[in-house]
Amino acid sequence: MSPVLQGGAPERLRRAIVCRLGLQFEDAKLELLEGVATERLAALGRPPVERWLGRVEAGDQEELDFLAERLTVGETYFFRNGNDLRAFVEVVIPARLAARGGERRLRFLSAGCSSGEEPYTLAMLLGDVPRLAGWDVGVRGVDVNPAALARARTGRYSAWSLRQTEPDARDRYFEGGGREFAVRPAARAMVSFEQRNLVEDDPALWVRGAYDAIFCRNVTMYFAPEVSRRVVDRIAASLAPGGFLFLGHAETLRGVSGRFHLRHSHDTFYYQLRGEAEDGALEPRPALQAGAAAAPPPGPGWPEVIHAASARVAALTGGAAAALLHAAWTPVPPGGPLQLSRALDLARQERYGDALALLAARPVETETDPDALLLRAVVLASSGDPAGAEVACARVLAVDELSAEAHYVMALCREHARDAEGARNQDHYALYLDPTFAMPRLHLGLMAQRAGDREAARGELARALALLAGEDASRVLLLGGGFSRDTLMELCRTELRAAGGTA
Repeated sequence: MSPVLQGGAPERLRRAIVCRLGLQFEDAKLELLEGVATERLAALGRPPVERWLGRVEAGDQEELDFLAERLTVGETYFFRNGNDLRAFVEVVIPARLAARGGERRLRFLSAGCSSGEEPYTLAMLLGDVPRLAGWDVGVRGVDVNPAALARARTGRYSAWSLRQTEPDARDRYFEGGGREFAVRPAARAMVSFEQRNLVEDDPALWVRGAYDAIFCRNVTMYFAPEVSRRVVDRIAASLAPGGFLFLGHAETLRGVSGRFHLRHSHDTFYYQLRGEAEDGALEPRPALQAGAAAAPPPGPGWPEVIHAASARVAALTGGAAAALLHAAWTPVPPGGPLQLSRALDLARQERYGDALALLAARPVETETDPDALLLRAVVLASSGDPAGAEVACARVLAVDELSAEAHYVMALCREHARDAEGARNQDHYALYLDPTFAMPRLHLGLMAQRAGDREAARGELARALALLAGEDASRVLLLGGGFSRDTLMELCRTELRAAGGTA
């Protein structure tokens, strides 16, 4: 049977789905779209494809409902990601109680709530907070999939939805048993469900300052990048001052929004809305693209050049930084503007000593330029001033809180200060912000090796080795501190074997 979508029809459907639902499908998923289109056209009596595509492009609600039911991912269960929930109970709720004491009213949004397990979970946790007695508390669950919402409104679930629910919690929050469990009335009364499309500029959903916390977990990862940015902007506008945002563990605001502080507690990451005085001060910075060219003057667009110096790997291998500065330092005349572009060129030529000397020739011109501050941190670290480097990193993070590179350099500084836990935390910040970043994995592996934790060392070094193997050559040049890919990978292999692993 020939495909029902021919010629330009598959691309039209893909564009329409991005426009109307925000969902992005790569070429490998075109077969899925073909199957969905075939099913729908058969159900409609096989109308002309052109007519059906026109209805989808025009935003016909019946067609969008069908596509949402077939294309959205509804995987969820009660008490999912317990670390997020502990942070919600122990950090978010107390903070919002303090902020809303005069109003005695709290509102929470589960955006992309699917079949309702998440908003009901939040209601159960809120119902256990004695200080909320007498408060007006509500949880709003919204989703684009009408079938999922119909299941949510019943409040009835199979044992599979409770697979991470402890027996005492199951008995406390649910009625029934065996093959079906029903959410108890107290939690159900706190939750409302509505069909809403996060992609739309819906004034009834995105009420300014309405929500104390928004859970939008494992939703934006399916959106096209430009859609994610718009949705996060609306989330920011609809949060109350100091409100919180929880994303999925594979999602980050790096390169998406600069309107939030990154928070870390209870072994999880989440976000808190910046104050109005800070709002807009931080623009999202794009992640490194392998093989990309440097930005034109006055300065480069790749803060990742920090790694060309910071990964002197002295802090990683225990060797002296000076031994790794294989290019001679040449004096630079004082005065004149800070030449970041020239420093980047020198670094890309592996003339790291010259690049550092150029940056050290005069103070950083501005305290709001994260590229210059990041490079300054490396100059200080390489010249034997890790305390000064840490101060410079703190200034970077004050400007660009989602800089994976600054968190990584901070990890090196923390290790030098004999703060192993602080170093690990900073490495984990870097990895959360950029999961493909090999150097923090290498750092964690080598620290674990030195601490005698061979199992942790094996895991981190194996991950570092895998990440390094997939790195583009230009990225290895920038991030490898002058080492080739082969040298860095051999370091991983050697340490991995020493930890009892196989390489």
